[in-house]
Amino acid sequence: MLPETLWCLLGAALAAAQARQKLHLNSNSAFSPDNIPNPPAFTLPAAVNLTISVALCSTNSHPRFFVTNTSIVAVPGSEGGKDVFEIEYTDGLGSWTGNFVDGGVLAIEDSEQTSFEVGISDEDPIHSLLPNPDLPLLGDTTSDQAIIFSPVFSEVRYYVPKWPNYTFPPANLTQPPLPSGSPNYTLIISPTSSTPSLASLPQTGLWLRDAHGWRTQWLVEGLAPSANYTAYVIKDSTQVGGPIYFATKSASFTCPLVYGLPYCPDIAYPVPLPQPSTISGSRVYTAVNLPENITIPLLSYLTNFTVTLSTFACGRDMYSPIVTCVDCQRAYRKWLCSITFTRCGEPSLENPISFTSTAPDTRATGLSALQPKDPNDPTAPQKVFSALVAQSTDISKARSPTLPAMGSPYFMLLPCLETCNAVDRACPPFVGFTCPTSQFNAAASYGVGYIDGADGDEGQGATGGSQDRWGNIWCNGG
Repeated sequence: MLPETLWCLLGAALAAAQARQKLHLNSNSAFSPDNIPNPPAFTLPAAVNLTISVALCSTNSHPRFFVTNTSIVAVPGSEGGKDVFEIEYTDGLGSWTGNFVDGGVLAIEDSEQTSFEVGISDEDPIHSLLPNPDLPLLGDTTSDQAIIFSPVFSEVRYYVPKWPNYTFPPANLTQPPLPSGSPNYTLIISPTSSTPSLASLPQTGLWLRDAHGWRTQWLVEGLAPSANYTAYVIKDSTQVGGPIYFATKSASFTCPLVYGLPYCPDIAYPVPLPQPSTISGSRVYTAVNLPENITIPLLSYLTNFTVTLSTFACGRDMYSPIVTCVDCQRAYRKWLCSITFTRCGEPSLENPISFTSTAPDTRATGLSALQPKDPNDPTAPQKVFSALVAQSTDISKARSPTLPAMGSPYFMLLPCLETCNAVDRACPPFVGFTCPTSQFNAAASYGVGYIDGADGDEGQGATGGSQDRWGNIWCNGG
């Protein structure tokens, strides 16, 4: 549910606006107990199709908003009458649209202890919720940090090379030019509680994370360990997206965040690495301070794979009506990055034993997403736990040979099997890329059964995705 206190941050630049008896077309006006006119009524402008939106900024009281589009009624109110309409609101937001050829009047009752905003528009409501799919996206957290992305605001069109000059993107990829006219996003974070205290963080940077398109990204610091948080984004001061929920790791969590790698744009999570050198002045790893003994082998693997792939007559001969060689390279890049950069995780506070205490058997089969049923309660539903595996300090047992020794035990979040399957589907058969199967031994090295079903049915797994809006991260989807 959207907390009503969030709406006071919409159009914060207008918070000090003076009370106005007349509300102007295509405007957003903010009012508080100190500047609400007496009587609390406003003249509305004339428009064939006028939309009035109201957004509450506090929960101290529940005012009522009445509107009329006729001159017969001087001040509309709860006593009703012809052409008197009440603006109903839910979760602090409401709107009403009608014909105001001769203007009209907006009046408020029970407004003494209320802060609110009124938007007047001849198009869509000024205050609105972003569509449900347009949610913020959690990268991941440490004990006191989080990396969060806005919804996608600009699609990207990848260059498709043509025969005979079929040129692949370089292994050491760079971010393309920034899009023009990007919206202004503000991130709102609050400890999850019944009376949230909101903190606002302005836009910090843009990032092309994946094929979905451009997002705004935030690195948030100064959070409390083992704490639950709620996050929203506000687009252009008037549109709210969210909420999503997440939890920080415990104070003993030591894996640092890695993000901002143009050649691995999906990576935005903790990796089992020593803490960055204090000389760098940063507590996170980016392309600027990531050790070369990690990046050089990764780029070499990708280069060699691309050379092999280029022996196929890409662009001339078709091995699939759906995918091409650049799709193959893109899928391989994502898989390679998720394998190279092992993802650290931690059991949730609610399920402290929700992990595999020993490495999975190399012959492990079945759905690792579904834990065995409780023998003491066979009728209870199976629980879904994240694909966490406890790791020792023995570097010879580490999944990624290019990472240095962590120096302390940690939990590894296995990559989603679908990341591997995406390469198998996108690449020509001669490349020889194959993945383990859920019927044989996939669960020994991948998170199986989270996204796709046991028989490969797309999106029919136990969770349908690698993570959700509630802060659960089931397997490493890159």
